[in-house]
Amino acid sequence: MIRDMSEIVVLVDDKDHPVGYEEKMKAHSDGGKLHRAFSIFIYNSKNQMLLQQRSITKHHFQSLWSNGCCSHPLKGEELEKAAHRKLKQEFGFDTKLKEVFSFVYKADDPKSGLTEHEFDHVFIGEYNGVPKPNPEEIEGWKWVTPTELKHDLTQNPDHYTPWLKPAFDGLVKRNEIKL
Repeated sequence: MIRDMSEIVVLVDDKDHPVGYEEKMKAHSDGGKLHRAFSIFIYNSKNQMLLQQRSITKHHFQSLWSNGCCSHPLKGEELEKAAHRKLKQEFGFDTKLKEVFSFVYKADDPKSGLTEHEFDHVFIGEYNGVPKPNPEEIEGWKWVTPTELKHDLTQNPDHYTPWLKPAFDGLVKRNEIKL
């Protein structure tokens, strides 16, 4: 059987060393295998953050709000190149990105039965134009201030993806987000 290599993710150990490859959906099944991922936070000059509402057609965590863009590098793809590729694919723009930190998390999606178990690299970038969201990826989008997001994450945590809060908190801790 020939697999579509665009759907092969990088399995890693707890130090982000590659240990193998797996088809994306299989990596998210059976309790989830640890794999490399990235989360991108986009700011504008008004100190607002770009959020996306994940499409209803996503395999897991559908219709939840999340950071600007998140995905996985593919087999043989450099992490930062993957981040730029996905940002263009999902929001129709590209910008300079800086990796700030990384963390590991695991979260089950009760609706789909799938599990995210990711070594997540967090990037930040600035963009002041008008995004052109891909409707296959994004249901909705908005700009919010970090203070508004922090408040809503506390009041309505079930409206957000499980990786958003730890990534957001990590950026606040490192003074990359001004509340």
